[in-house]
Amino acid sequence: MNNELRELLQSVIREELKPVNEQLQELRTVQQEMKHDIQEIKEDQHLIKRAVLDTNERVMKMESVLENQHRIIELLSTRSIQQEAELKRIK
Repeated sequence: MNNELRELLQSVIREELKPVNEQLQELRTVQQEMKHDIQEIKEDQHLIKRAVLDTNERVMKMESVLENQHRIIELLSTRSIQQEAELKRIK
């Protein structure tokens, strides 16, 4: 009788734990999916960071070119004014 009671108790416990085990398995599956998603985000983040750094580098080069062009325009403007003054003086 003791053995039968024990087996009955084990059976009841198994049945009661069945939904808990199913939920645990679902949680493990969701956890694995989340780990996979996090890994993808980390990989994407690395690519985005590289793209931002490349963009910053290009912007800095463009700023340098624009500053150089601005200096050239100022120089040409000064020369143009000097040439106009010289032409007026010659006339």
